[in-house]
Amino acid sequence: MRLLAGLAAVLLAAAATVPSDYVQQIENWRRTREERLKSDTGWLTVAGLFWLHDGENKIDLPRGARATFILQNGKVTHDGAEMKPDVTEHPTELKIGDLTMYVIERAGRFGIRLKDKQSEYRRNFTGLKWYPVRPEYRVEARFTAEPKKIPILNVLGQTDKEDSPGYVDFTLHGQPLRMVALTEEDTLFFVFRDRTSGKTTYGASRMLNTPMPKDGRVVLDFNKAYNPPCAFTPYATCPLPPRENRLPVAIEAGEKKYSNEG
Repeated sequence: MRLLAGLAAVLLAAAATVPSDYVQQIENWRRTREERLKSDTGWLTVAGLFWLHDGENKIDLPRGARATFILQNGKVTHDGAEMKPDVTEHPTELKIGDLTMYVIERAGRFGIRLKDKQSEYRRNFTGLKWYPVRPEYRVEARFTAEPKKIPILNVLGQTDKEDSPGYVDFTLHGQPLRMVALTEEDTLFFVFRDRTSGKTTYGASRMLNTPMPKDGRVVLDFNKAYNPPCAFTPYATCPLPPRENRLPVAIEAGEKKYSNEG
């Protein structure tokens, strides 16, 4: 008991030394995340995913709308115009009223992702839930550059080779840990599981972005760990964590399991 009391005192002391603007920064970041999720283009609007077969594909859409797409020789067209998929720099969007469609490409397959501003997932959204901000989950890591392609499995059972710039080593709860990094725009991107997964946090994984390494160092702030899109819509194709990113510790920080049941 004295050991636990001493640990609690250390944690409380650490929390007391955190500048108030740090806590505010995290709270602001969390509010911005929820606003983006609820926006007209956020993941809560994703209301359909239609995999295409070669030839003509007629898709029935909400509120009586319909669209036809042609898949031929690895290209998708609509009304004769080619639609660039999401793996390109400027994917093509097709808009019909409150509906937006674009092509996704996953492991050599093509599909149409549908966004609907009137999606039931957006209408029924109950808000995000978070652990309290805890400074001990803001840790410094050493980055080792090791550029290579690594296989990343998604929730549909598809595997793609993704670019990994390297990995990070860090210590949490007294344990040395390692995670393999991916990249997302101008950040390092981590998909990970821990011992809270499937209990207090989303079962498949959580995600974390950090600035690019500086002088071989990276700050991992798990207070900003967040749920993948699959937590909010069944029509996402979320990546699963590579073996190295299945961590043998409980990370009680960041975003908790989402429930639309209140």
